[in-house]
Amino acid sequence: MQATIKEDAKLLAHLMRRAGFGSTYSELKEISHLSYDDIVDSLISPKDTSWMGAHVIRRHHFEHASMMSSRGLGEFWLYRMATTKSPLIEKMTLFWHSIFATGYPKVVHGMQKNYQINMFRTMCFEDLDSILLEVSKDPSMIIWLDNQENHNGAINENYGRELLELFSMGVGNYSEDDIKECARAFTGWTIANRDYMVERSDRDSDQPFGRIAWHFKFDGNDHDFGEKTFLGEKGNLNGEDIVRIICNQDSTARFIARQLYNFFIEDEVPVPSWNDIPPKNPEAIDILVKSYFDNNHSIKEMLRTLLKSNFFKSDNVRYKRVKSPVELVTGVLRITGDLDRPKRSMFYHFGKMEYMGQWLTNPPTVEGWHEGHEWIETGSIVERVNYASEQLSNETLPGIKKVISNITEISNSREDIPQNCLQELGVLDVSNETMDILMEFAKNLDIPDEKIISGVIKLIAASPDFQNC
Repeated sequence: MQATIKEDAKLLAHLMRRAGFGSTYSELKEISHLSYDDIVDSLISPKDTSWMGAHVIRRHHFEHASMMSSRGLGEFWLYRMATTKSPLIEKMTLFWHSIFATGYPKVVHGMQKNYQINMFRTMCFEDLDSILLEVSKDPSMIIWLDNQENHNGAINENYGRELLELFSMGVGNYSEDDIKECARAFTGWTIANRDYMVERSDRDSDQPFGRIAWHFKFDGNDHDFGEKTFLGEKGNLNGEDIVRIICNQDSTARFIARQLYNFFIEDEVPVPSWNDIPPKNPEAIDILVKSYFDNNHSIKEMLRTLLKSNFFKSDNVRYKRVKSPVELVTGVLRITGDLDRPKRSMFYHFGKMEYMGQWLTNPPTVEGWHEGHEWIETGSIVERVNYASEQLSNETLPGIKKVISNITEISNSREDIPQNCLQELGVLDVSNETMDILMEFAKNLDIPDEKIISGVIKLIAASPDFQNC
């Protein structure tokens, strides 16, 4: 069946909110001639991966060339999310950044963090084995979890513990002895010439080109080559063996399946509670686990299974995720078109995202961010509402000009305006209570005609419904 805009607009809108950052009605019409499955396939394997471009941004923002500050990389990445033609790649990059959470204050190396984000972007659809291996060799991760301090005869368990607890298997599926043996296997996985590199970085001695780059090194002189027993397997196990064993576990498949479900379907409880609280949809997890093992641990095929599944398409899961600040700000920017070129307003947009509780590339802990309803506590909800309503009602922005023009063209009366605004902003659904408020505003004769559309848009952006996707 063809996914015509008339028949399946709400399903396509749901897909683009979850597999991207949302699409306007005009954008949905551009892809409506394709079948739903073809649209999913094009999101997973996009032909056009263009965006504003690093050369353009760095020409206008010195900080985005050197990335010497704590905000430079995050702002640089926000430009990409707001302008990319391949939104699912950026969404999956954000997915991995949320899991393999590393922050600037400890890494203190914006360009190195940029290499890590690029690694997530390049590897985002690969098999989990390859992803975990790259993460284990990533200098930002090594510094973040102290694996450069993990030595033969004097192990540091930080990376081994978090690899098992937060990155792959989850609490309750391994022992303390497994953590120790895992740490032993990763001894010698470090950064080259560590002491010299750290000193050079601390002194910022490579300005204006940024801190000196780190790179991974396996130090055989510092590696424990002794026999180890990990999750029941014995041998002279190294880091590659640990990753192989981990990725063959049913608990790993279930852990990554639940992560995907939480990110793309509906909000779950925080990861530390997963051992005590079962998933919301065990059948969906089973389907994703089967896809994991049937496709050699491929994340791409798990995601394809998820996006084409009945549990993803179900009306019951729509608007069951609270937008993260990154999703909210990026979605607004893609509608307004404010970042059609490098602008000083980037500092404002990124700052607002911080005030909402998400400092991109600086998660609060190794657990990443606690999401869901924790995004909309008392302080942050005010920032979220004010930002969205101010931006989406700004008639000077190019995207809003186009939205208002489209709404004006198809609206025959004031009564048409609320539904047409909801349609043009991405085929949105709102509660009956919200719709009553929109209709009451639209019919208010004390409000000039030219202010009705922008006023309705502002109310939609300020509604509780707009906080979810």
